[in-house]
Amino acid sequence: MSREFRIGHTPPDWLVGNLRPKQEPVNWPAVVRAAVAMSLPLAVGLAFGEPAYGALASMGAVSGVLGDTADAYRMRILNIAIPQLVGAVGVTVGVLTHGRGWTTVAAVTGVALVSGMLSSIGAIASVSALLLLLNCVIAAGLPLPGPWWAAPLLLSGGGLLVLVLALLTWPLRSGVPERASVGDTYRAVADLLAACGSDRYDAVRHAVTRSLDLSYDLVLARRARHHGRSPELVLLLAQLNAITPIVEAAPAVHRYGRPLPDEVPAAVRRLADAVDVGHEGSIALDLPQPHDETGHAVDHALRHAAEVVTARSVDSRTIVDRLGRPASLRVRAYRATRNVVLSGASWRYGLRLALCIGIAQALVSLVPVPRSYWIALTVTFVLKPDLGSVFSRALLRALGTVAGLLVAAVVLAAVPLGWWDVPALMVLGPLIPLLTPRGYGYQTAAITPVILVLSDVLNHLGTALLVPRLVDSLIGCAIALVAGYLLWPESWHTRVGDRLANAVADTAEYVEAAFGDSTDPAARTRMRRHLYRDLSTIRTEFQRALTEPPPTGRRAAAWWPLVVAVERIVDATTAARVRVKQGARPPSAAEITQVTLQLRELSEGLRESDVLVARRTDLTGPADSILEPLRQEVAAARAIASPH
Repeated sequence: MSREFRIGHTPPDWLVGNLRPKQEPVNWPAVVRAAVAMSLPLAVGLAFGEPAYGALASMGAVSGVLGDTADAYRMRILNIAIPQLVGAVGVTVGVLTHGRGWTTVAAVTGVALVSGMLSSIGAIASVSALLLLLNCVIAAGLPLPGPWWAAPLLLSGGGLLVLVLALLTWPLRSGVPERASVGDTYRAVADLLAACGSDRYDAVRHAVTRSLDLSYDLVLARRARHHGRSPELVLLLAQLNAITPIVEAAPAVHRYGRPLPDEVPAAVRRLADAVDVGHEGSIALDLPQPHDETGHAVDHALRHAAEVVTARSVDSRTIVDRLGRPASLRVRAYRATRNVVLSGASWRYGLRLALCIGIAQALVSLVPVPRSYWIALTVTFVLKPDLGSVFSRALLRALGTVAGLLVAAVVLAAVPLGWWDVPALMVLGPLIPLLTPRGYGYQTAAITPVILVLSDVLNHLGTALLVPRLVDSLIGCAIALVAGYLLWPESWHTRVGDRLANAVADTAEYVEAAFGDSTDPAARTRMRRHLYRDLSTIRTEFQRALTEPPPTGRRAAAWWPLVVAVERIVDATTAARVRVKQGARPPSAAEITQVTLQLRELSEGLRESDVLVARRTDLTGPADSILEPLRQEVAAARAIASPH
């Protein structure tokens, strides 16, 4: 009886997954910047007798704090400055159409359409599009002080203040974030070698993939401006390339070798320390004598990495083929514009967002709801599929708003209006970067009291703001769920197999390239990195889908074993390639063709069906073949059946 009661009252897994806080490190410099950037503008406004102007600038600082997530200084400029400039356009449109009835509805709905379409370009464009719509909604729904140009200037100025604070240490720490990221990647690889042969291997390998992706993004983003002329960046890129053979050798060690001696991971960590400080000269690796082919592969790759890490300089011509010269800004802008205009997904998301914003704006035009811009703000925050599940964000938005309102109630009741708001913001502002990494609900709980305190400076309503804000948030969540989620079957009935089908087809090409003598080694490396990056993205998307309620969450759970199986196929291919390189007998062309045909058939099956169907697998070959483990992994992937 007690067991039945306990099971019946256990929350569903998708709900627990949504509420569980993520374990992420705290960015303490960003916390300090948030305290200064949010309180300083209000203090200046109060000092000059214009608290409303100060409150507007502090509101702009909120968006700057949300974009203050990059480690590299040049990426901070892109992440903060570009969204602020785009957001200024939104403020201007909102100010010019404020209080104009259906003209306001049409203008904000049009901005929502553009915002939704821009979100499909990339991460920075998505943040810019979000700020474009948010600022437009605020300016269209809230009477802002001063002439029409004051609000864009103040809101953007507050966000750019965060950027100025973030760049203060640039002259002293130029290049340090990039070196630290590469060093962290070496440490992640050291952890991977230490985990070979243990149950921790898969989790650590995923961490290595994320670390490599981050480091390449940081280095290549900075190198795009220099076009290979910076010796420091060329060396960092060479160091990242040098760690790749060690990463490729790890699956072979995990599958075929014995656990590596502790001296091997320790040597990689010494290389990581050398990367951090820019060490030149030899490093004593103290490596033991390897005893098998996988150990020889790691030993050879590690010694090569040591040569690169301790080199004074690297010839940029040796790595150009691996990267290529970045396209000009004009070419990239043309490609992005073309992709947005011609993309069906871009138009569908733009129309979804425009529909929901149009409903929200029409509602507040027909029904007298005081300062109801909060409804459209809620829709804007919730209806961002590129930031996670719409259903989950609606749920977390509602819960986070309730928690934030409780904090705001205490602050608004206890803190007198005026100078006491400055220390209040110094305490509340840092909670945004502190809690944002924990999850969207925690971020909402941190932002809500800050916005309400600043809103109180503008309208002097005090605790009378609380109940209307809760009602507005719940209405906005309801609009997003019904008009932006339930009415669009693609949002809750997605054919998750399509995402895996491309990865399986790419895996077949990788198998062919791994054992083909005509394949360029650099091209093979790029193919493997591209495949691991795609699988990491797929894993993230499926983990998001697991937080959805049925049927989406249940379907994602059914497909999850196949995601893991495809990752194991790639690992098995890489391990076999390393063994062949170390002298093992290569597979025959017939064996390779047999495996690739099975993978392509699996890929086509994933495209055709919305459920998993077990498929017969006839994979035969010599038991001592180098491809025997790979055949077993392919057979296991094809044997996964739907639970229905």
